[in-house]
Amino acid sequence: MTRARLARLVGPFQNADLDPPPQTSDKGEDDRLIYGLSAMQGWRISMEDSHTAVLDLGNPNSTDPKKHPDKLSFFGVFDGHGGDKVALFAGENIHKIIAKQDSFKTGDYSRGLQDGFLATDRAILNDPKYEEEVSGCTACVSLIAGNKLYVANAGDSRGVLGIKGRAKPMSQDHKPQLEAEKNRITAAGGFVDFGRVNGNLALSRAIGDFEFKKSADLSPENQIVTAFPDVDSHDLTEEDEFLVLACDGIWDCQSSQAVVEFVRRGIAAKQDLDKICENMMDNCLASNSETGGVGCDNMTMVIIGFLHGKTKEEWYEEIARRVANGDGPCAPPEYAEFRGPGVHHNYEDSDSGYEMDAENKGKSFGVGGYRGRIIFLGDGTEVLTDSDDTEMFDNTDEDKDLESQVSKNASTDGAHAPQPASEASATEPKPETGDAKPSKSETAPPKQEKSESEDKKD
Repeated sequence: MTRARLARLVGPFQNADLDPPPQTSDKGEDDRLIYGLSAMQGWRISMEDSHTAVLDLGNPNSTDPKKHPDKLSFFGVFDGHGGDKVALFAGENIHKIIAKQDSFKTGDYSRGLQDGFLATDRAILNDPKYEEEVSGCTACVSLIAGNKLYVANAGDSRGVLGIKGRAKPMSQDHKPQLEAEKNRITAAGGFVDFGRVNGNLALSRAIGDFEFKKSADLSPENQIVTAFPDVDSHDLTEEDEFLVLACDGIWDCQSSQAVVEFVRRGIAAKQDLDKICENMMDNCLASNSETGGVGCDNMTMVIIGFLHGKTKEEWYEEIARRVANGDGPCAPPEYAEFRGPGVHHNYEDSDSGYEMDAENKGKSFGVGGYRGRIIFLGDGTEVLTDSDDTEMFDNTDEDKDLESQVSKNASTDGAHAPQPASEASATEPKPETGDAKPSKSETAPPKQEKSESEDKKD
């Protein structure tokens, strides 16, 4: 049977009888950070994720780029949809483009990240190689500058900070039903139907997706879909143990708190960070492709550990000591054991962490509870477990102060509200959002004439 024939039979998923998909992993360290990452195609017929890990980005503001306090490190995950080209471009180039922005060079890193996201979008739009490109991607990136952490996000990939076992959200999932997102979409001439932009795209911010960025009268920030990111910042302290960046192949299966506790248990067991990523993916991966997409998606995960002047060994020992002393929540010991793909651990994550839907102020469901997992998909309206049980854990009332923390960060720590971007450097092409080509489609949005774009985001 040909691959094309197989794809037609099983849709976007691989055949259930195929061997579990392999993982691609990497790790690295310097005197400030340790990181591990892994990426897996899952049961999808193709891999559309990409990632970036750069320990030394170089700092144009430092007289000595190797000097400890001024060293810049950059990490990112990019979840593609409708193809892999935009995600691959972002993974290979976004950090280079960000570093060229005038705002970044002057030390305004929040604005530099925002300008860099938009400049990356323009670079793709104006590259003849991508003239007919219809794909797009999320982007969730982190910049570590001394003891300052920045996380920029456009889309529904996610950044989560582990603070002594407690999950602090460093990004917000950009879903079309969020009030501010929906307002921008409708003001630009679009609509939201079934939790999707124009009945099609299940996220409201992305790089690429130029069919939603065609209004010549609107700035890039105000298009139906925008690449303009939210930027949150955080002053790192000894209690900040690690940051997790991951695509929604992870977050559709686990809550932020469950992931933090899982990672912490792996660290306490002295596992390499790339191995912890692999184990998390195995825990999320469906046993086969017949689950309707739950646990079948591409998965990419990066863990960045903050050494705080310790050696790697001392860092591991410190977190293991905290776990042994009950200093902060942690997953049970069996979570550090490999059980094989599709075999899920059964435990209820603690209520010490927080899930946040800051703009929607709506329900946020803890994942990892009854019979292994509770999963919410797309616009959050469908909930499944490993069995047919649909019990949900509503964490809406958990510690509202964390939500205000993140909102405060976005407004006071240098992240600017959407506004026309500052001029890009001379090497960046000028935006021409009106010239994007429409894409082909097999489905039509419910409230408009048949579109040429496919249903991009599953």
